[in-house]
Amino acid sequence: MTVTAIVGANWGDEGKGKMTDVLAAKSSYVVRFQGGSNAGHTIINEYGKFGLNMLPSGVFYPEVTNIIGSGAALDGDSFMREREQLLARGVPEPILKVSERAQVVLPVHRLLDRLEEERLGNRSYGSTKRGIAPFYADKYAKLGVQVADLYDRSRLLERVGQLLEVKNVLLNHLYGHQPLEANPIVEELLELGERLLPFVCDTTAMLQQAYKEQQSILLEGQLGALRDPDHGIYPYSTSSSTLAGYAPVGAGLPAYALTNVLAVVKAYSSCVGAGPFVSEIEGAEAEQLRLRGGDAGEFGVVTGRPRRVGWFDAVATRYGCMVQGATEVALTNLDVLGYLDSIPVCIGYQLNDGTMTKQFPVNAKLEGAKPVLKELPGWRCDISGAQAFHELPVEAQQYVQLIEEEIGVKISYLSTGPRREQLMKLG
Repeated sequence: MTVTAIVGANWGDEGKGKMTDVLAAKSSYVVRFQGGSNAGHTIINEYGKFGLNMLPSGVFYPEVTNIIGSGAALDGDSFMREREQLLARGVPEPILKVSERAQVVLPVHRLLDRLEEERLGNRSYGSTKRGIAPFYADKYAKLGVQVADLYDRSRLLERVGQLLEVKNVLLNHLYGHQPLEANPIVEELLELGERLLPFVCDTTAMLQQAYKEQQSILLEGQLGALRDPDHGIYPYSTSSSTLAGYAPVGAGLPAYALTNVLAVVKAYSSCVGAGPFVSEIEGAEAEQLRLRGGDAGEFGVVTGRPRRVGWFDAVATRYGCMVQGATEVALTNLDVLGYLDSIPVCIGYQLNDGTMTKQFPVNAKLEGAKPVLKELPGWRCDISGAQAFHELPVEAQQYVQLIEEEIGVKISYLSTGPRREQLMKLG
C-alpha cells in the first residue's frame, strides 16, 4: 500500500503528467489536490497527444478512479469539455469523481483575473486568466461556492449575492465595468450542477476507506515548489500550495498517509510566467533549446506562450526538493540536451552584493542574481532509444550523476523522451 505525491521541484512544466500517467497504471486512485485549469499536463500514449488542464492524469486507465479533491479549484466547463474530448478520441470512459466540498471557479473570477492583468499592464504576473487568484482569494475570504451549493437554489442565490456585493464595487469603481446580476450566474451554475451531478460524491470518505483497505493512491500536484505562495518566488507564485505537505489536506487524507514524495525535475530549466529565473538564457541559444524541448517544444500547455528556458539550476532544484520533502526524483527530458557540445549547469548564485551562495534566497535577494556555471561535456547523440542507464553515453551518465550529487536526492526514474516507454527505472 502506498500513498505517493507527484510534485514539481521547480517552476512547473517538469513533466509531472507523464510520471502520473505511468505510475497510474499500478494505482487505484489518482487525485488532483490543488490548483485548477491554469496549468496543463501533457501526456502521449496510444490514443495520441493530450493536454489535460482539469482532469487528473490517470484518466487513460479505465480501472483507475480519478478524483477532483476538495483543495482543487474546479473549472466545471473545462472538466466537462476535457472529458468529452477524451471520449471523442476513443479513450474509454474514465471513472471521474468530484468532491462535494470542492469549490467552483465562477465566471466573475475569470472576468476579474482578465481585468486585473489588463490593469497591471507590464507589471502583471503572467496570469493564465483562468480566474485562479480571485478564486482562492474568495475561498479564504469565505465568499466561495462549493459544489454542494449547486443543488440548493436559495442557498446558491444567497452565496452569489453575497459575493457580488463585494465584486460589483470593484468592477464598477476600479475597472469601469458594469455590475453583474446574481440570477444569470445562478442559472448558469444550476445548469452546471446538473451536468456534474453523476460525478459528485463524498470523495474524502472514499479515499479514507481506500487508505484503510491499503489501496494505492497517487496525489497529483500542479506547477512546482517555486510557485508555492509560502516557500516560492512570491509574489510570482500561484494561489494554492504546490507542496506535497498540502497533498493529503487537499485530497482528504490524514497527514501520516503520505509515504512517498516523487519530485519531478527537468534536465534543464523552463517556466511560463514572470518572476526571477537566474539560469535563464535568451536569444538564439534559448530558441534552439525551446524548439527542441519536449515533444513539440517548450510552449505552455494552457497559454501556448513560449516558455522561458535556461540551464539546469542546482540551487533552485535542491531547494525545491527540500521543501517538497522529496524521497526520490524523476529526471525528465534528458534527451533534449543531446545537441550540445558542452552543457552549463548552474551550481551557485552571485548576489547583487557580490557574495556567492548555494542557498536559494528570498525574492528580495534573488532579483538580479547571476548564475555561477559549471561546464560539463555533452554527448552529441540521440539517447531516446536507451532502455537502461548503462546504455547511455558516459557523458550523459556523468550529467545525471552530477545532478543527483547536487540536489542530494536519489534519481529513481530517468526519462529520455515524451512517451511512456521512454522511461527507465534506476536501481
